[in-house]
Amino acid sequence: MTSSTISYKNHRFPPQIIARAVWLYFRFPLSLRLVEEMLLERGIVVSYETIRRWGRKFGAAYVKQLPRKKPSGVVTLSFSGWKGQRLVDIQATQAAIFHASKASSRW
Repeated sequence: MTSSTISYKNHRFPPQIIARAVWLYFRFPLSLRLVEEMLLERGIVVSYETIRRWGRKFGAAYVKQLPRKKPSGVVTLSFSGWKGQRLVDIQATQAAIFHASKASSRW
């Protein structure tokens, strides 16, 4: 995360710590208190309320800097074929999926 467009003036902590705390909170499904504990394990004493304020202030700017992912291949189901077989198109490759039904499974 580059800090060239984000101003960290009048903040007690260095930009790297603020960026790491906000990144942890938004990137992973962590609560503010878990991020607080993770920073505390590294010797950084900061309250969860401060992390919340950083998220409100810097979160939108960080999201704008993230690279966009291209959508993955579209999966479509076609219901042709005989009983128990379905054809699936994954990125222009067709594959057959077989489904065991109660009527056809005899031991």
